[in-house]
Amino acid sequence: MMTNPEQDRWSRVKNRLRSNVGEDVYTSWFARMDLEGVQDESVRLSVPTRFLKSWIQAHYAERVLSCWQAEMPEVHRIDLTVRSAVRPVVQAKEAPVPVEVRRAPAPELRSTATAPVSANHDALGGSPLDPRLTFASFVVGRSNTLAHAAARQVAEGRRGDPVMFNPLYIHAGVGLGKTHLLQAVTWAGNSGNERKVLYLTAEKFMYGFVAALKTQTALAFKEALRGIDVLVIDDLQFLQGKSTQAEFCHTLNALIDAGRQVVIAADRPPSDLESLDDRVRSRLAGGLVVEMGSLGEELRHGILKSRVAAARTHHATFDVPEDVLQYLARAITHNGRDLEGAINRLLAHSKLNNQPVTLEMAEREVRDLIRPSEPKRIKIEDIQRVVARQYNVSRSDLLSSRRTANVVRPRQVAMYLAKTLTLRSLPEIGRRFGGRDHTTVLHAVRKIEALVSRDNALSEEVESLKRQLQE
Repeated sequence: MMTNPEQDRWSRVKNRLRSNVGEDVYTSWFARMDLEGVQDESVRLSVPTRFLKSWIQAHYAERVLSCWQAEMPEVHRIDLTVRSAVRPVVQAKEAPVPVEVRRAPAPELRSTATAPVSANHDALGGSPLDPRLTFASFVVGRSNTLAHAAARQVAEGRRGDPVMFNPLYIHAGVGLGKTHLLQAVTWAGNSGNERKVLYLTAEKFMYGFVAALKTQTALAFKEALRGIDVLVIDDLQFLQGKSTQAEFCHTLNALIDAGRQVVIAADRPPSDLESLDDRVRSRLAGGLVVEMGSLGEELRHGILKSRVAAARTHHATFDVPEDVLQYLARAITHNGRDLEGAINRLLAHSKLNNQPVTLEMAEREVRDLIRPSEPKRIKIEDIQRVVARQYNVSRSDLLSSRRTANVVRPRQVAMYLAKTLTLRSLPEIGRRFGGRDHTTVLHAVRKIEALVSRDNALSEEVESLKRQLQE
């Protein structure tokens, strides 16, 4: 039995540890740690699983020790054991593993607290979250209604609930709100303290995995990731490296098979992520894939009003007239970040110069944010559909191995348009046309280029197809 002074001291150590590592990390790794006793220069602690024991020893040994030394400077060792329901039996079988202070003569124990391990800890602590990016500040419009509804459904789920769609895959261009939704899911999911929701960028995932490999703690890193209730991965298009992608695929499969939720965002659909392994693309496409479209004028107006209201919480006198909001909503069409930047400029100009916001001021201050409209992003599927309709063949004909003249020419035209109107590589285009070799695509492109230069009828057909695709 612990004495009252030991219990009080243990409570203070836990509070110190909680403030040192943060509430989320403390809850994940230390909430089930118990004090068994204090004797001379040694503190005996226990945890319920071998995994917790190895993880704490590898990543937090010196933090636990330093927290104890703040209470008891004479402590120089932590003995960590695994307990079971029959605690005395476990203590008899489990030999305590000492964790020495940094100046102790055991180099193999000191090496567990090297810098790369803290990188692991950083990754499992998650990527930074912006407190402004919540569901309350997300403006819903026609282009993001489905993505918002799916994200809310995920965030409001409880542990043990059946997973409706897994993974949830959201894709959109820059500044259209996908990161906002993913962080909102994380904030809402963690607020209930029932489920562990981890938000990671693809870069952070790669960094954590590589650091775990370097420090030979990859197994613990994998097990910790697979213990997450909801894993949220942002900017998946940046995931690089065969070993990292393979580990991501294994983690994805393990979580989905265990009924855990996975939410992913990228700037394009799974089929367009050429750098990813086919198995990963297939698993991603098997969930709910939702595109967040461009912001309509009504939605842009709503975002502007929301940003003005947010600015007013700190600057009560700040006001943007309705005619200025309407002008900004019409003129700034690129993305939501430009809209927020416009409001920030008006706020700065108004406060620093002590002048009200006017239409003339807005036209002057946001001039560089008014960009020419970008050409429509054309997809290979759109090209195949339009070409098939033009030449009265089916899309499956274009993807088939048929070599009849009424199919070969449309297929070559479609490949030519895919090369000239998209950024896809020759191997990717070949893959999307029934798994053809890149040399077949190159032959088709050169063939149509040569014909267009001397066949006016074909040249007009190709230009007509381009106009249809760009409308």
